[in-house]
Amino acid sequence: MSYIRIEGVYKIFGPRAKQVLEEVRRGAGKEEVFQKTRHVVGLKDVNLEIQRGELFVIMGLSGSGKSTLLRVVNRLIEPTAGRVYVGETEVTALKRRDLLRFRQETFGMVFQHFALLPHRTVLQNVAFPLELKGVTRKEREERARVWLERVGLAGYEQNYPVQLSGGQKQRVGLARALCADPPVLLMDEAFSALDPLIRREMQDELLRLQGELKKTILFVTHDLDEALRIGDRIAIMKDGEVVQVGTPEEILARPANAYVAAFVEGVNPAMVYRVEGLMREAVTVTLGREGLRAALRKMGQAGVASAYVVDRNRRFLGVVRAEVLAEALKKGDGQDLTPYLEPLPTLRPDQTLEEALPFFSETPLPLPVVDGEGRLLGIVTRGRLLAALAGRYTPEVPQSGVDSGS
Repeated sequence: MSYIRIEGVYKIFGPRAKQVLEEVRRGAGKEEVFQKTRHVVGLKDVNLEIQRGELFVIMGLSGSGKSTLLRVVNRLIEPTAGRVYVGETEVTALKRRDLLRFRQETFGMVFQHFALLPHRTVLQNVAFPLELKGVTRKEREERARVWLERVGLAGYEQNYPVQLSGGQKQRVGLARALCADPPVLLMDEAFSALDPLIRREMQDELLRLQGELKKTILFVTHDLDEALRIGDRIAIMKDGEVVQVGTPEEILARPANAYVAAFVEGVNPAMVYRVEGLMREAVTVTLGREGLRAALRKMGQAGVASAYVVDRNRRFLGVVRAEVLAEALKKGDGQDLTPYLEPLPTLRPDQTLEEALPFFSETPLPLPVVDGEGRLLGIVTRGRLLAALAGRYTPEVPQSGVDSGS
């Protein structure tokens, strides 16, 4: 079951929102509504499901409704119609006092312009959410120090925001959001005010922390490259509507309409597609069970010049070449493959093609793809990688399997 559910949400800005809502439901568009009523359609029938632990990106151009949607989730903006659930709680049904308590316990927010308290130290800023919850000074400062260290700001505890760079301020904002250990992070254009180099560093930092913490993150951005780089899934918005939801690979390979296609037209596929989409089956030999003759026979049957050696648990050990094994048999060498194993760099299935490309400079052989335990999943050939980079081959893109969208 999805952790965050957004069901049929509308937001109309203006004094007669309920009345105008009916026109929107009958099909009136954003521009038509504005010209006719001077009301603004912020959100139109938004339906989304976000999984627990997912880094979900909401992206679109200015005025698309992305920041409005983020604020509806924690009811900083009240929807005109529709429901929002976080876990089993219907956020849109909470009374004011219960809503305030739920926000404190559930959401951490990171803003574009940092929103740090200028007259408080870095340590006091990070500890502030815990102060609001009534945590003792000793405990909240201890926890704040831990988070400052985790975001790389140990030693800056007594500095003030004015003494920090933009990247450092945003790290403070991230530490503050995480200090109270909320299950959900809401990040609104969090890195947009940063220089490109610092912005990429903060994206890396977010991905590193998310790998450890597995928070549920809603991240708003207008930058497609940023969305494709960090998002597990992306919702693309236009005029208050969600026009497509999918993984970065799905959106690049199968844009839902001309608007999305135009968005992704200039995207470098090497930054989006993953190694797993290029994998094919490897010819494998199990060390201790199969020897030189078995390895040569398998290579001959498959018409390849190398085989990938694994142990009994399918962990990758190295590669053997047909020409080397054939020469060894001529010399009457034994059947043990160990002396003929050659090491190869390994790839991860979640690596982008851009990250994988440098490894192919080390060898002409197809490279093995292994999981976190070192088990062989398949191989990727140099030819298939280069074809994908040149746009002559589209990697396989599995459906995300989550039924969500408008």
